[in-house]
Amino acid sequence: MDINIEKLVYNWTTLEADRIDVDSNYYCQTRDIFQARLEKMTIMLSKNEKLNQSKALLSAIAGEIGNNSFDHNLGNWPDVMGIFFGYEILGDKCIIVLADRGLGILKTLQRVKPALNNHKDALNVAFTQTISSRYPERRGNGLKFVKDSVKSKKFDLIFISGNAEININKIFEVKKITKNIKGCLAIIKS
Repeated sequence: MDINIEKLVYNWTTLEADRIDVDSNYYCQTRDIFQARLEKMTIMLSKNEKLNQSKALLSAIAGEIGNNSFDHNLGNWPDVMGIFFGYEILGDKCIIVLADRGLGILKTLQRVKPALNNHKDALNVAFTQTISSRYPERRGNGLKFVKDSVKSKKFDLIFISGNAEININKIFEVKKITKNIKGCLAIIKS
């Protein structure tokens, strides 16, 4: 059976809350479930000779994005708590998908930068500035680490929040899109 995890993750972010499959193997209601599945992914990557070389970095990137979902939505989930996390290993390539139905980057960053007024600007700030909604904690480097790692290893990343999308491969591009994603959605391709 051929499963398109990219289609599944898009559906997960756009379905009505009462239609979300919380029994799915892709659903991680809590951080501990996500961490266990992330560790399993790392083991699966290590079994592939080519992906074994990138397993630590792919796991760190996925871990940063997934942990951000839990950190920045704690007690503030609008409808479905937790994240969608899946991966496919296709030969010597890997696709990793993560999504949450949380507040999204704009609402999260407006806590510390109220002048932000659109998703495109918020995504740009999140990936280029040292800023965190968890002030006064000294944080805010995670998505910069993700961006730099993706670029250095020539992975591909699509990251969507609200009606804005970042594409990172050889270039870094932020654009407005017609879709409107609840929370955040990331697709990583090695």
